[in-house]
Amino acid sequence: MTAFRDRVIAGEPLVGTFMKTPSVDILEVLILAGLDFVCLDAEHAPFDRAALNACGAVARAAGFPLLVRVPSAAPSEIGAALDLGATGVVVPHVTDAETAARVARAARFGHGGRGYAGSTRWAGFATSDMATLLARSRDETVVFAQIEDPEGVEACEEIAATAGIDALFLGPADLSVAYGKTDQSSAELLAATARVGRAAKAASKGYATFVPHAEAAKALESHGFSAWFVASEHAWMLAGARAVLKGFGRG
Repeated sequence: MTAFRDRVIAGEPLVGTFMKTPSVDILEVLILAGLDFVCLDAEHAPFDRAALNACGAVARAAGFPLLVRVPSAAPSEIGAALDLGATGVVVPHVTDAETAARVARAARFGHGGRGYAGSTRWAGFATSDMATLLARSRDETVVFAQIEDPEGVEACEEIAATAGIDALFLGPADLSVAYGKTDQSSAELLAATARVGRAAKAASKGYATFVPHAEAAKALESHGFSAWFVASEHAWMLAGARAVLKGFGRG
């Protein structure tokens, strides 16, 4: 788990996916696929605390890096995801350095930060001492700040420089909509992608984005992305089912 944060910050190529179905069975299958990580999409999919808890248990038992895209930057959402076993969080709509600092503080123990409890799953259910857990939190917990608003792009250098933010995640769909576009091919999005990439590199932080498939990732490699959130299990199920139907002359 600690190695995953190091890999994110170092810019090692990482391939994962969003998971939309609140089911431990889906997570088990995705782990078997050989992905570097899975991100539970608690912002746009029906993950309640019980589902997050079950998936956290499976990921911890497998020693597998599990991220949670929390619904908001609320400290309660961030703390709950981490207590249940997530390796890190992806936080939507980080628009300025002040928000980034609040997010970073909420994800780590300390004055005004994450509430300490040694009895959580992440803490090993009271089997570790405080000093060990504080050190592990510093080394393991990884925080992605989503840049998906024009305001976030304008403040991306300050956000990237914020202590406790480990990586920037460019949200191409939300940014495109915010720029008044109906697709993800605008000059504004391209310029934002380049600027945020420069900010991440200058601050020695990871840089991630969403792509629908490998070909789209290859077209964006020059911008410095290293962590790819590729499609979701929904998209892969549809693609697989459609491929089968095509083999029967349908579709």
